[in-house]
Amino acid sequence: MSENLKHFSTDDFEAEVLKSDIPVLVDFWAEWCGPCRAIGPIVDELATEYLGKAKIGKLNVDTDNQVAAQYGVRSIPALLIFKDGSVANQIVGAVPKEKITEILDSVI
Repeated sequence: MSENLKHFSTDDFEAEVLKSDIPVLVDFWAEWCGPCRAIGPIVDELATEYLGKAKIGKLNVDTDNQVAAQYGVRSIPALLIFKDGSVANQIVGAVPKEKITEILDSVI
């Protein structure tokens, strides 16, 4: 796992995501979710590729379900891209890396 990949929680979500001065991609996931594990390596790669341009991290919906509920996450994997404290775009389901980078680039 990349050292650049963040792990967000309910405790640090506001400081790390909502108050970030660069866009943040949050991967809402769970250990038991097969599609989540499938895109995990992609999210890990993006953390390194977008270092300095965007913050990339994961939030476990089983341990931090309050944040997931707050943003209406009902299906995982769900990738929410935050900019200036609000959701700028989102992707639900396992999609190719090219689709994720296309949407992330449009927010940056």
